[in-house]
Amino acid sequence: MCFDWGPGEMLVCETSFNQKGKSETVPGCPFIHIVRKDLDVYSQILRKLFNESHGIFVGLQRIEEELTGKSRKAQLVRVSKNYRSVIRACMEEMHEAAVAIKDPTSGYQFCSQISILSAMELIWNLCEILFIEVAPAGPLLLHLLDWVRLHVCEVDSLSADVLGSENPSKHESFWKLVTILVLQGRLDEARQMLSKEADANPTSVGMCRILGDLMRTMPILSPGNTQTLTELELKWQHWHEECERHLQDGTFASSPHLESLCKIMLGDEAALLEQKEHLSNWYHFLVTRLLYSHPTVKPIDLHFYAQSSLDLFLGGESNPESLDNILMAAFEFDIHQVIKECSIALSNWWFVAHLTDLLDHCNLLQSHNLYFGSNMREFILLEYASGLFAHHSLWQLGVDYFDYCPELGRVSLELHIERIPLSTEQKALKVLRICEQRQMTEQVRSICKILAMKAVRNNRLGSALSWSIRAKDAAFATLVSDRFLRDYCERGCFSDLDLIDNLGPAMMLSDRLTFLGKYREFHRLYGEKRFVDAASLLLSLMTSQIAPRSFWMTLLTDALPLLEQKQVIFSAEKTYELMRCLEDLTSGSGRPVHGEPDALQLQVILAFWVGPTVELRKCALHLRLPTTSPCKRWPLTNSYAS
Repeated sequence: MCFDWGPGEMLVCETSFNQKGKSETVPGCPFIHIVRKDLDVYSQILRKLFNESHGIFVGLQRIEEELTGKSRKAQLVRVSKNYRSVIRACMEEMHEAAVAIKDPTSGYQFCSQISILSAMELIWNLCEILFIEVAPAGPLLLHLLDWVRLHVCEVDSLSADVLGSENPSKHESFWKLVTILVLQGRLDEARQMLSKEADANPTSVGMCRILGDLMRTMPILSPGNTQTLTELELKWQHWHEECERHLQDGTFASSPHLESLCKIMLGDEAALLEQKEHLSNWYHFLVTRLLYSHPTVKPIDLHFYAQSSLDLFLGGESNPESLDNILMAAFEFDIHQVIKECSIALSNWWFVAHLTDLLDHCNLLQSHNLYFGSNMREFILLEYASGLFAHHSLWQLGVDYFDYCPELGRVSLELHIERIPLSTEQKALKVLRICEQRQMTEQVRSICKILAMKAVRNNRLGSALSWSIRAKDAAFATLVSDRFLRDYCERGCFSDLDLIDNLGPAMMLSDRLTFLGKYREFHRLYGEKRFVDAASLLLSLMTSQIAPRSFWMTLLTDALPLLEQKQVIFSAEKTYELMRCLEDLTSGSGRPVHGEPDALQLQVILAFWVGPTVELRKCALHLRLPTTSPCKRWPLTNSYAS
């Protein structure tokens, strides 16, 4: 289909379009269309979400072995709350940015992102209640009430507006506020509002008092209460009958608002559906319905009430949206369907990856293995980490996610880390440190080779040699050493002396590097006037065959100043060794470097120092010696003359 993966996580498609009026065989102008896999990683605010959640994720992996029994469950719930707090912090920051920004397009994008984060937190909170806390009948309803109150929070601003007026009971939204408070089960606050109505309207004092008493005596299983579910059901049944009796007796007949509130407290479905505009969504309707009709609902029955509430609330007027399907799957305790729906609906893998990992730590996904090699947790973490590697800095977070994928994580990390553009040396050092910590030898060698090649192209021979040594690449170290020697021949001095002087054991990486280090040591000995040691080292470089033949003439030339010394540096035996090397050189195809003495000139000079006049006569027959120095470049001394 002409698609291919480009740099990072870009999908590229090359197309060509023919211009009008031209032959079909003539190609038009090609265009490259780029589809990015995950744009959310480029959001400044969402980057904080990724960074903060990374710390929570790593902490969870590290404490896994310490978690047992009740402490394990409490710790997992705490981790879940930490994830949710990070989501809410990002929502608040994004809301502030949306208010401050003046660009309508950017403001719309912020608002859209806020709604997505809100939905993510809503889903996560429900999963925390059902799958992590595993609340039983009784406490389950209390958790669901808190869930609704947390996510349907318009009532707080409405309450502040009503209570801030001069006469709250006369405020146009007074009864709307009381109704919403009752729908959310906030009966203590509703009673306080009714007391204000009783103070302002003496005719309703009796009705407000009776309804307030019903609110106060409604049996609810509080966290510190030790009563059993059976006791709670008996008390609730008695209370429910009392509410029904007041309604049948017409106690609230003269006040439609109070009568409507009493019907809501009886769990009347028709009365609840009349308040659809105040309920805002079907899951709010579900929790209110359970509160006033089935307060001791069991987790196993939730899906039945959830499905009927969804059908009643929508009434066939609209189809369920993605969020509805996800919540319904959660109420059905179908964890895999929740993960699947979230994977389809959400724009990135952050939510699914961290939720799946947490649920896996709760031992809820152990039986679900995928047919292509890894379990669901690992597969999704690999996808999320791959997306992080598309970002210029978030890739460092992705490394830890790969680390905690035991089956395919290391292989994936090796493949992705080779794609990181090494734009700066500092970034390259970070990548190297990561590879070395994980004993990724091939990747270390590859990165060092790349950096060494860049250094060679920029003529930074010292850096190139350093990287080739770090890569333990003998061939490249030989190449760079040859460049050093060639540079020496051209300039007459070495660059990067600090590096060459401190090669240490690294010089054993290749013969050429060893020669470079030893040759530099010869120069140092000569500079310190340790001529005997320098002469021995120079001769050993040639006789051990470690010096390249192309460099022998330079070495023989370097021997001449030592022959000039007043004291005898080279014995006759060593001088014959030099001549033997010279003979080997002249018998080969090697030619002297431009500006250096040729082989016959050196032969005459060496023969002179050996002493036999026969050698001088032989050489004189073949060579007329110049009266000035033949060397334009003399590396050690300029005192030599014919």
